[in-house]
Amino acid sequence: MSRRITYQTHGTCSKLIEVEIGDDGTVQDVAFVGGCHGNLQGISALIKGMKAEEVISRVEGIRCGNKLTSCPDQLACALKTALQE
Repeated sequence: MSRRITYQTHGTCSKLIEVEIGDDGTVQDVAFVGGCHGNLQGISALIKGMKAEEVISRVEGIRCGNKLTSCPDQLACALKTALQE
């Protein structure tokens, strides 16, 4: 059984992130709503099958320009939320 959440992003061009995590903690699916479509499709494809904790450790804290966050950083927030549910 997997967990699926929709995460409302803050401070980024993307507005929502839909995340599905398997019982073993691996990322099953990720979809971004809004943002840079090609880049976010690439991120989604690269992290499928990875452990959520590994993704978090790699992307948490990444900033976009002068913003305090980024789509990858918001992905880390979404994954943390999904793991807590």
